[in-house]
Amino acid sequence: MEKLVVVGAGMAAGRLLDHLVRDGAGRYAVTLFGAEPRGTYNRIMLSPVLAGEMTFDETITHSPEWYREHGITVHFGETVTAIDRKNRQVISRRGATPYDKLVIATGSAPVMPSLPGSTLRGVTAFRDFDDVGRMLAAAGQRAGRAVVLGGGVLGLEAAAALRLRGMDVSVLHLKSHLMDRQLDAASASLLGLEFERRGIAIHTDAATKAILGNKQVEAVVLEDGTVIGANLVVVAIGIRPETRLAIDAGLHVERGIVVDDRLVTSDPDILSIGECVEHDGVCYGLVAPLYEMARVAAEALLGRESTFRPVRTATQLKVSGVSVYSAGDFAAAEDREEIVLHNEDAGSYRRLVIKDGRLLGAVLYGDVSDGAWFFDLVRDGTDTAPMRDLLIFGRGFAESEALDAYGGRCSLPG
Repeated sequence: MEKLVVVGAGMAAGRLLDHLVRDGAGRYAVTLFGAEPRGTYNRIMLSPVLAGEMTFDETITHSPEWYREHGITVHFGETVTAIDRKNRQVISRRGATPYDKLVIATGSAPVMPSLPGSTLRGVTAFRDFDDVGRMLAAAGQRAGRAVVLGGGVLGLEAAAALRLRGMDVSVLHLKSHLMDRQLDAASASLLGLEFERRGIAIHTDAATKAILGNKQVEAVVLEDGTVIGANLVVVAIGIRPETRLAIDAGLHVERGIVVDDRLVTSDPDILSIGECVEHDGVCYGLVAPLYEMARVAAEALLGRESTFRPVRTATQLKVSGVSVYSAGDFAAAEDREEIVLHNEDAGSYRRLVIKDGRLLGAVLYGDVSDGAWFFDLVRDGTDTAPMRDLLIFGRGFAESEALDAYGGRCSLPG
């Protein structure tokens, strides 16, 4: 039986092992290393844990019992420090563990700002369960005040959760509107107003100058001189691929670990999946492409032909009743048509961007029930001309109009 070593016990690695257990049982003797001292869990669900809406146990996808049941040797809380490619083994404090095939799934690390005071107690990323523990400890203090650096999806989820925990919360976002990569200015403005209605202060165009304190965080100061008191600073300004092991091992690394269409690195016996990977010049941070990587890598390990192709994804944020959804390219341009529906009374906003009859992008706020359908139209390049007049109102209206136009013979997604 060949020896397979997997370095990293995150969601991509867990999905890889799901495929191997189902389709390749008995092919490999598998050893898994995970730096965190716990089983594989759904990192996406940390926000509900922080908000008190879920327990950590509910986020676990692969328990120690699951690994035992499937004969997988696990070393949690064990960091792999080196890869010895010549002797085909990985090195940790346990010593050397040999492999025939190796999968690097080290994920990503949070980007931390190089600001004065960034090493003070009370400054934390929002990346793993230990980060949640630090935030909960701060939320348990009297008169707790939190500053969240970053107004993207993760930062806003953290802000909403900490507010539910009773903290005074301020969000500092460097750009001119929240979620600037996923939303347009109008929908972001609605989102900001809703967060402020819930008692969360929103500061856009906010450049942080320093974090103040003596050992413990006491305040954050902005470039314009504004000072915001805080005993907790949550950093959610981005991630970077975790590539140190691959670099030290002499693998081809650009921004991420470079892989081919079968997720094989520059060493034919080493594959890589997840947020640490760079494929065709792109690094991915959303779960859908990571799961597709896991599937393709499993096929490669089992000697089957399969090819990784980029997976188009949409962005959805749902925080305590606030729903936003975006898909595709919704930038304005002269050769594009925009359709906007804004119902202030209902707190609903929709914007569609169309070119040559094809839907390029969609932004929804409030009522996002048609989000998946709009995404299908974007992904499939569907000709929306027959339903142009009712498209903005959603699937129920638009499909009936298109079917009528074609005498019931129109083929639509879904």
